[in-house]
Amino acid sequence: MNEPLALSTAFILGLLGGTHCLGMCGGIAATVSMSAPQGWRGSLLLGGYNIGRIASYTAAGALIGSLSWLMRDPQIVIVLRTFAGLMLIAMGLYVAQWWQGLTYIEKAGGTLWKQVQPLASKLLPVKSLSQAVALGLVWGWLPCGLVYSTLIWSSAAADWTLSAQLMLMFGLGTLPTMLLTGLLAQRVKLIFQQRLTRSLFGIIIMVFGVYTLPWQGLLAH
Repeated sequence: MNEPLALSTAFILGLLGGTHCLGMCGGIAATVSMSAPQGWRGSLLLGGYNIGRIASYTAAGALIGSLSWLMRDPQIVIVLRTFAGLMLIAMGLYVAQWWQGLTYIEKAGGTLWKQVQPLASKLLPVKSLSQAVALGLVWGWLPCGLVYSTLIWSSAAADWTLSAQLMLMFGLGTLPTMLLTGLLAQRVKLIFQQRLTRSLFGIIIMVFGVYTLPWQGLLAH
């Protein structure tokens, strides 16, 4: 895996996936912002929430990257990269609102979320920085097709440190949208819900998916 290119790709995936983040995490970000005092303290709590959320993504990347021993088999690498590429293509179709099949993956992850949701509920409303960070840590495990597809793609790095870095960059890519969502929720939502914007972002994500596919391995078979 070309490390600089992969890290850049992870960041752009997070940035372009902002349309999906609006639906999955935007509401809670806006809630944290609106329930907090005005001014710097509200911004601090929103920042704490996002730090926790990105930390969860990074931990998930390190966890799945620790399974690098699976990558010793070239056949498994081809299967994982193929699956990751197809997931990204599906994510692009979802972001563009051309196909909603990815929602079934998120529903499948609902079992995990049912175990975590009560803990998240106890952290609302957010009143302190530590509470905001804790809520972000919990919310980072919310079933999300975009996160799942990026996580599977990052596993192809076959290195837990690089997988963690990829998920960190992905999380940082989502940060501009999440911060703006919390501070300017309705206005940002209108921009990202425009058909042209969603279609453009969806197409770019699909291009990343096609690029991810292991064409040499697939053609060889």
